[in-house]
Amino acid sequence: MSGVLYLIPTPLGPGAPGDVLPAAVQARVRSLRYFIAERPRSARAFLKEIGLPCPLAEVRIATLDEQTPPEGLPDLLAPLEREAGGLLSEAGAPAVADPGAALIRLAHARGVRVAPLVGPSAVLLALMASGLEGQRFAFHGSLPVDERALGHRVRELESESRRLRQTQVFIETPYRNDRLLRALLRACKPATLLCVATELTLATESVRTRDVAAWRGAAVQIGKRPTVFLLLASA
Repeated sequence: MSGVLYLIPTPLGPGAPGDVLPAAVQARVRSLRYFIAERPRSARAFLKEIGLPCPLAEVRIATLDEQTPPEGLPDLLAPLEREAGGLLSEAGAPAVADPGAALIRLAHARGVRVAPLVGPSAVLLALMASGLEGQRFAFHGSLPVDERALGHRVRELESESRRLRQTQVFIETPYRNDRLLRALLRACKPATLLCVATELTLATESVRTRDVAAWRGAAVQIGKRPTVFLLLASA
């Protein structure tokens, strides 16, 4: 193969793509006619918003989601024998808290050039704005749903953070945000620093870092808004 797989970030919420994507990235996206996306409907809306210079009916959008079997990946990559294509994230950066890593590994194995494009990553934006340890950090995705397992995992992460002086980063399905916040405030020690970064890059953006003792007295509700959580235990 000799094509290119462009990794295309998308906005983290409502708003014009030009608010978060450089002009050169938008121009590259407009030049492509083959895309791989988690949700083709969302991808079409993004491509329409970005001003694709051809009818959307002329664009091919293949699906790559959690149900895509490993044996389906070669077919997704096959068009890149003839042309460049793009992997679209549902929101933010492809393959970061988002499907796509296996397809990217296959692209490397088959000699397809992988080209990441500049755009928003909620994980990195939250880390940048948190004021927590940025030299040593780990992203853990989502934490367990079971209440008991969740409390145990939070204590594990806090202990690891203290031992390694490492910021722990994780996310949650938005409707469980407040449940996770309550679990963090129950399980963590008062001096542990906790950052809650909500609706990054949007007009309603909020990034707050406090110790757990201060959070316990704040009576905060996040609601169903996309949020990144970060903690750093005191030494």
